[in-house]
Amino acid sequence: MSVLTERLGACYTSAVHDVMVAQGMDDFVLPRTIRPLLPGRRLAGPVWTVSGRRHENIAPHDTYLSWTKLLGSVPGGHVLVCQPNDDALAHMGELSAETLQSRGTLGYIVDGGCRDVGFIQQRSFPVYCRYATPTDIVGRWLPERAGDPIAIGDVAIACGDWVLADDDGIVVLPADRAEAIVTATETVMAAENQVRDAIRAGMDPQVAYLKHRKF
Repeated sequence: MSVLTERLGACYTSAVHDVMVAQGMDDFVLPRTIRPLLPGRRLAGPVWTVSGRRHENIAPHDTYLSWTKLLGSVPGGHVLVCQPNDDALAHMGELSAETLQSRGTLGYIVDGGCRDVGFIQQRSFPVYCRYATPTDIVGRWLPERAGDPIAIGDVAIACGDWVLADDDGIVVLPADRAEAIVTATETVMAAENQVRDAIRAGMDPQVAYLKHRKF
């Protein structure tokens, strides 16, 4: 795991959000309907993208070949982020999660569905998705483009960008600004800790804000 992944993973999305807004950025928060299968866990790391779409009359064998090829191509130490262009099928399941986890993938974010939820939770593999369904992709859907830019909601995402996900939501950090954003977020969190300590010590909240200029 890279140093920046560890540093970003120690942050939280609300603080990163405030820093990015202060730096003049927008359209970096993924839709609030994408939620974690494992509440209480953060997911952070560089992004690897994939997109796909529905097809008619696909041979099951072709689906398995395309999907397993994708799983074998994801570089370790990355978060796989998927735009399936579909809102009915499950684009992650137990064996796929097991494969990604065993190959060092940090987690999976999809603007779509997931199945085998209980098994994935038992594996503690971080997955963020919009819904759960038992309906599989076999014979219905193919991954088509890996490593190319995608869009989820209003957010443009490219390989090399960074992502942080927690119970509040998911933020995407541009590759060329990620380290600066993390550094600024660490400063913000340190200030928030000072305010927290002051309030716990009995300081009036307005006095605490005026002293530390953070709330």
